[in-house]
Formats: sequence, C-alpha cells, structure tokens
Amino acid sequence: MDIQVLIRKLVSYGVQTGLVPEEDVIYTTNRLLELFELDELEDRDNVTMREDELEEVLKGMLDYAYEKGILKENSVVYRDLFDTKIMSMLMPRPSEVIRHFHELYEQVSPEAATDYYYKLSRDSDYIRRYRICKDMKWVAPTKYGDLDITINLSKPEKDPKAIAAAKLAKQSGYPKCLLCRENEGYAGRVNHPARQNHRIIPVTINGSQWGFQYSPYVYYNEHCIVFNSQHVPMKIEHATFCKLFDFVKQFPHYFVGSNADLPIVGGSILSHDHFQGGHYEFAMAKAPVERTFSVAGFEDVDAGIVAWPMSVIRLSGTDTDRIIALADVILNKWREYTDEEAFIYAYTDNEPHNTITPIARKRGDKFELDLVLRNNITTEEHPLGVYHPHAKLHHIKKENIGLIEVMGLAVLPARLKGEMAHLKEAILAGKDLRADEELAKHADWVDEFRPKYDAITAKNIDGIVEKEIGLVFMQVLEDAGVYKRTEEGQKAFDRFVKSL
Repeated sequence: MDIQVLIRKLVSYGVQTGLVPEEDVIYTTNRLLELFELDELEDRDNVTMREDELEEVLKGMLDYAYEKGILKENSVVYRDLFDTKIMSMLMPRPSEVIRHFHELYEQVSPEAATDYYYKLSRDSDYIRRYRICKDMKWVAPTKYGDLDITINLSKPEKDPKAIAAAKLAKQSGYPKCLLCRENEGYAGRVNHPARQNHRIIPVTINGSQWGFQYSPYVYYNEHCIVFNSQHVPMKIEHATFCKLFDFVKQFPHYFVGSNADLPIVGGSILSHDHFQGGHYEFAMAKAPVERTFSVAGFEDVDAGIVAWPMSVIRLSGTDTDRIIALADVILNKWREYTDEEAFIYAYTDNEPHNTITPIARKRGDKFELDLVLRNNITTEEHPLGVYHPHAKLHHIKKENIGLIEVMGLAVLPARLKGEMAHLKEAILAGKDLRADEELAKHADWVDEFRPKYDAITAKNIDGIVEKEIGLVFMQVLEDAGVYKRTEEGQKAFDRFVKSL
C-alpha cells in the first residue's frame, strides 16, 4: 500500500481512538512525514481506517521503511522497535495522560479513570491486541472450580541476528529493569523493548511513590502492574499488606497481589518491588472457606482455610488495620515455623524457606486478604523445589508458580501449541509416541488418561486434551501446596493454625 495512504490512515486511526485531537492532526502528520523521510503529503481522497487494520497498516509502514533503508534489519526485534517509534508519533505527553486520568478519577470514578487508561494502552499498541488474540485460552473444570488455561503466544521469539547483536551490544544499566519508571518513552535497543508508546500513572501508596501501568501481555482483563518508583528488591513485610490495601481502597474494582520474595516461589522479577492486579475474579477468589478458625485477640477478624489446592488462609473484615495486624502475626509465625513431620523447614544452613504470597481485594463492604503459604526448599529428588511442579508434570509446566498461577491461571509455554497439535494427530493415527522425539515426554501422560475415555475420536480429542491439561495444572497447584489435600496434610495445616 502507498506510504502516503498509510500515513493518512494512521492519523485517521489516531483521531478515531482519541489519541490525536483534531488540533494535532497536521502536527502528527508532519512528524510521520519526517520519520519516513518524506517532504510532503500528497492528496488522497477520503482515507479512513478501521481499528482492526492497525496491524496491517503498521506492517505496510515497516515494509516501506525497510525498502527505503530507514529500517536496517527486517526482523521481529527491529520491526518492534520501529513500529513503537511510529506509534509514539500519535502519543500524548505523560503529563496530559496523568492530568486526564486524575480528572476522570475525581470527577467521574476510579473505574472511569482506569477504563480510559486501559483503552489508551491498547489503542497505542503498547498492548498489541493483534498478538494477544493469538494466545490459546480455555477454561478447565476441576474439583476446585474452573481453572483458566492459556498458552502464551503473544511474546515474539527473538531471531538469531538480534540474539547475536544483543551479545555484542554494550551492557547498559539504563533502565535497570523492565519495571523501572525510566522505561516511559525509552527508544529501546536489541536487548530491551521500546517503550515510546508507554505511559505511567504515578500513585502514592502507604506514603511512598509507586507507578501504575498495564502489562503489555494482559494474561487477564486489565492486567495491571503496580511498581515501586525505586529499583528495590521484592519484600513481604508489614508495609506490603498496608500498600496492597491502600491500592485497593483507591481502586476498589481491582484486586492486587504480590509475588513471594524468595526464589522458586517468587515468580519473575524479584529485583524490583512490584504487585500485579486487575479487574478480574480468579478461581481462587471464588473458592469458599472450608473451615474457619479464630486467633486469640483477633476475634473481630474472620479467618479460615480456603478450599484450594495450595495452602491459603483468608482473612476478612471491615477494618483493614486489624486484618493487617493478624496478617503480621501469621507472616512472622510462618517465617520461623518448622514441622518436620510435614516436611516444612523454616531454615536449612541458615537459608530461609518460608514466605507468603498475599492477595487483597474488596468484596461488598468487607476487605479480604488471602495469604498463600509458600516454601522453597529443594532436595535431591526435587532439585527445582519440593513445593514446585514435580518432574512428571514438566512436559506441560516446569516454570515457577508465581502469583498468577497461584490464583488459578496457567501460563503455559508456546511450545505446547505445536506439540499438542502433533500429539492429537499421533493419538488419532495410533502412532508410538515414545518413538517420536518431540512427543515421547507426553507418552506416560497419554497412557494415564487414555483409559478414562471409551473412545478418542477426531470429534472429542480437542476437548479431552484441553480437559487433561487442566487436570495437570490442578496437580501442579497441588504440588505447590505446602499442606497436601490429604487428611494428614490438612491436620498439619491445622497444627500451624493452632500455633498462632
């Protein structure tokens, strides 16, 4: 498509989405002409653009840029760096975004403010909708409720040239990590994504400066990240509970939680203190309390053990200060708690093992705090972690179980899309799975579930495989639970509760 048409289309898109006010149309057009090394805008009749054409328009612009030598490498990493630069031409300044966000927050509602900001993050292509929609998603019914399963296909794989260039590139400490506020407007490099189309909302929580943004990979609705304005490590402590509730009070339609602060059980970026939240109700939040208990001195706080594969204590009440005070008691007790009979050790060789994954939300007039007990001890039998997906499940899920998985959403590796397609073909064709290098790791699993079904056919195989992957994820969560869902395991859980 003609670059002149593409420029007009993109400006039209900016106007339609609200990124470009009418007063900024000529200015935005001239910025795009400069980017593509053009001197003038030629007449084109009635050029408009649908929102779902963005991927196609950007592709045409990238192809043109490569043909003209403006884009030096025609690979996904370099194209992503350049199309972010293209979109930056349509972006309002951070101060304008912040001002409008606060106007909506004060004059309409917190929900109106986040609606605006989420739309901006999507329209600006910071959240690449056309990639997110390629993720495979389904719901798997289990005895703990409906678990969400996703195979993540939206993160592009780096090409060999970019990997080689990244090795040769100067190692920079700016921005220090992907969560630092210095990412806002950053042009990126081969080993760091471009963020010129990224805007951050400053928030004050518990008296300290934090930033609020959305995840570019949105694993669930309005998947947001709340991060410390300082590059400081993750830490679960009294102030963590205060910050979680402070955020929920400001944005009562969102839940917010923190990964744990130890390796193996701590999810991803432990080097930068941050939370994840969003406008979504996970299976764990829907799970009921199966037995209640009371802690002396905290009779005004409802406490109970949640019917969930991992070991979760739910605190509930109208007074967040009281919930936080009891959470402190539980955290401090758990940090030092050892129960050899249940294979729970607070320390080995002075290395701490016990921590908590906390999640806060508002439900009606009450506040809730879920405390997920975690332990990262390893053994020769389980070198990746005793309370981690066990080896027999690694063919589906080997990675750490962080906050999102804890709550009931599996983020599975992209390799599974191809592997499951080939596996279904092989099962229907009656092939020997163990003779296939790619599929051999799935053979024991297929042998286990095959007898459960009278017949596996082309009509039912998709549903069967999706259901069985869901059951594997359920087992992953059970493996990650410090107290097993057995009579013995639950008695050990009760021992801990009684020790409070």
